[in-house]
Amino acid sequence: MRSLVVGEWEHGAIAESTRRTVTAALQRGLPVDVLVPAAGAPAAARIAGVERVLAITGDAAHAHVPETLGTQLRSFSNDYTLIVASHRNLGRSALPRAAALTDGAFLADVTDIDAQGRFTRGLYAGSVIARVTVTARVTLATVRASSFSAAEASGGAATIVETEPAPPFEKTKLVERQTSEQSRSDLSTARVVFSGGRGLASKDSMDRLGSLAERVGAALGASRAAVDAGYAPNAAQVGQTGKTVAPDVYFAFGISGAIQHLAGMKDSKVIVAVNNDPDAPIFSVADYGIVGDLFNVLGELEAHIDAKAT
Repeated sequence: MRSLVVGEWEHGAIAESTRRTVTAALQRGLPVDVLVPAAGAPAAARIAGVERVLAITGDAAHAHVPETLGTQLRSFSNDYTLIVASHRNLGRSALPRAAALTDGAFLADVTDIDAQGRFTRGLYAGSVIARVTVTARVTLATVRASSFSAAEASGGAATIVETEPAPPFEKTKLVERQTSEQSRSDLSTARVVFSGGRGLASKDSMDRLGSLAERVGAALGASRAAVDAGYAPNAAQVGQTGKTVAPDVYFAFGISGAIQHLAGMKDSKVIVAVNNDPDAPIFSVADYGIVGDLFNVLGELEAHIDAKAT
């Protein structure tokens, strides 16, 4: 049997999260195929470790409608033991539908897979780590991209197999696709994240933090409180009901550290917290903590970056 990765083609390129998902699938120890629209097939074929690319022919825009993708995956399910996608909107919406259609098992937000078919995932906001085995014929899983390194984008020579698109789901139509541009870095896979909370007190301050993040090649994140207050778009939210990140360095400015937020970033390799409350829960997971005015710290960082630029 084989593993199938649901690839994502965005902004004219294979998403980095897809290459990270390929790494996750390779850990299962089975041959790995990738499903992508035909435009992305040549790039997908070059990913190291991929053996076949299933290229959806024709106008495949409708293939990204979750109901249609679920039907497409059902048509392949007899050939695969494992079907995986990144734990992003498309995978989270389509794979549960496909699991229902195939009588398969669905697992969300998987952080590790081993060759024996055991899956690791967090429960109760990450306070419990479960190792799960599946008895169903096919397992469909979304994986936390930040938990896996990205497969090399070149070096592969996969066979490309043209695939007819599934009939579109008539009750759902993709009318328009909009993207919130926060920074040049993808929040889910960024090596450095600057995240702001309610303590920033305004959208202007969040924009200032975003400008600083962009200057150093970091991604901009936000707590739910900051998003609810209108300081940042929903796409920037980090936490249990937002994105889960695990960058090399996570900067938390004015974030108190509610358990829902910690669930989305506590696996970061290094956490730097800035808060004027010495008892803020964020300090319980921080490797480095600064108790003080975040705006003074921002000013110091801006001055340091300005000095390095001259």
